[in-house]
Amino acid sequence: MRVSQEISRADAAARHEIASSRFDDLAESLCEIARRFYGRGWAFGTGGNYSIVLAHSPLQLAITASGMDKSTLLPSQVMLVDELGEVLEGSGRPSYESLIHVAVVRSQRAGAVLHTHSVWGTILSRRYAADGGFTIQGFEMLKGLEGVTSHEHPEWVPIFRNSQDIPLLAAAVEQVLNERPAVHGFLLEGHGLYTWGENASQALRHVEIFEFLFEVLGRTPTITPVPEKL
Repeated sequence: MRVSQEISRADAAARHEIASSRFDDLAESLCEIARRFYGRGWAFGTGGNYSIVLAHSPLQLAITASGMDKSTLLPSQVMLVDELGEVLEGSGRPSYESLIHVAVVRSQRAGAVLHTHSVWGTILSRRYAADGGFTIQGFEMLKGLEGVTSHEHPEWVPIFRNSQDIPLLAAAVEQVLNERPAVHGFLLEGHGLYTWGENASQALRHVEIFEFLFEVLGRTPTITPVPEKL
């Protein structure tokens, strides 16, 4: 019995060491993403938050801490949280919007969630807020979104009214994403873009595609997003 207990403890310690090592790698990746987005003008100052899934069951999410300058983000400013947004590892306070990340991961089975605060995303989020969103169609860059094979694909971008009641906002997001699993991202009004992917690389690609399309729409007033076809 004693030998069995010692083996079990050794196995548990090994699993913890592997998980800790992977968390460290994810923290480094999130810092690299933060610097990249800052350099592109998509996350100035403390704007934006990013997460990568460490485990789905039970859910464990590496996520950037709240209020951190994304140009100088350090691995020590990345935290591990559970599906309630409670801290499992790290110090400080996780992103205030952790529950939105959790809602996206649960509804989309995402492996990474990225949230930017770009100028063009913010402008469009206000311009089309009354319509609840807008459809982008006819652009070759749409094919950069996972599963999209034609420029004629109509990509619906929902817009949610911004709120400081994050649990309520997260619930609204999860409901819409469950109803419309084909969308690749959404906007918070006056706030910014949320998009995701099976992994960080795919999520990064989706950010770049959306931000390109948002800038095209924003810079070209004669281009009107296509109304949603119900």
